[in-house]
Amino acid sequence: MNEIKAETLIQVLSKMLGTEIICVDFHTKQLHGGTVGDVQLVMGNAKTTDGGELPYKIVLKSQKKWERYSDPDSWRREYDFYKSNFGALFYESFRWPECYHVEMNEEENETQIWMEYIDGISGLDLTGDMYKQAAEELGRFQGKLYAQPAYLQNLSNLSKVDYMKNFYLHYRSWNRVYDYIRSDDCVIPQHLCKMLIDIDENADEIINRIEKLPIVLCHRDFWVTNIISSDGKIIVIDWDTSGWGYLGEDMASLIADEADIEHMVEYYRRCVPAYYKGFSEYVDISHITDNCVYEMILFLFGYRLVEWIMDAGSGNEIQDTDDERTLHIQTLQKVYEMKNTN
Repeated sequence: MNEIKAETLIQVLSKMLGTEIICVDFHTKQLHGGTVGDVQLVMGNAKTTDGGELPYKIVLKSQKKWERYSDPDSWRREYDFYKSNFGALFYESFRWPECYHVEMNEEENETQIWMEYIDGISGLDLTGDMYKQAAEELGRFQGKLYAQPAYLQNLSNLSKVDYMKNFYLHYRSWNRVYDYIRSDDCVIPQHLCKMLIDIDENADEIINRIEKLPIVLCHRDFWVTNIISSDGKIIVIDWDTSGWGYLGEDMASLIADEADIEHMVEYYRRCVPAYYKGFSEYVDISHITDNCVYEMILFLFGYRLVEWIMDAGSGNEIQDTDDERTLHIQTLQKVYEMKNTN
């Protein structure tokens, strides 16, 4: 946990509260962070020049340098985004948290971002209507940027368009998971293993189909913990994996990343059309008859789920191991059920 400097906090709160702050008291609460991010909720009271006190809540996100596979600059991407004019691209019903101050410690290779605290509904508490709204708003946002690409000319630190393909090929080359679904020791039901093997055998053809889709600005971590519904609006956090990708990539994450298993197929049916509806407000996509979201889900999560099944428990109680493994197998089963879903 990073030490908070009172003088920095005073400066940030003066901007956030729109009045001069002379002193503050504060305490912190750890929030959910990213892979190596440290995220704290900072709260307390701020004293103004006229003797008044204002309660406040603000988020401090600190990120140290680390290297994500095939995306080495992702650790500083959110800092770069907040330093740019990227925030001007959002609108009231779809946005990120407002930022009040950013710092880069070059010696420590660490960023600090002071941002708005959003009080809302997130994670598996999101309702089906909220999932659908998030999908449609993201489609609308991506369509707007696709139709007016000049908006993104000043952004240089973006993940590459072939990230998903490379991610899949990297996992597929790992003998541990590749051999497991082809072995007699595999605990995954045979029809699910066949689903994964079929993807491998048809990967070149699938990649060719995906590469015919529009290239859009993807969030690339668009799962329920990074989506907040507040006052009928969608706020999206953690933009550090963002970059160029294919239409529909983010739907794979929304539907399958640590999913609401009970409603996965329903959300697939509802969210993909809603996403395309939002995108089509700006771009004519009537010619696209194959959205490839099912295949993208398996590219991004198929072998990952196999890994999680193999690692389930890792020394915990036997019951916990069985429950965890069953959960991941059920996720694969729900993906299997999506294949012939319209």
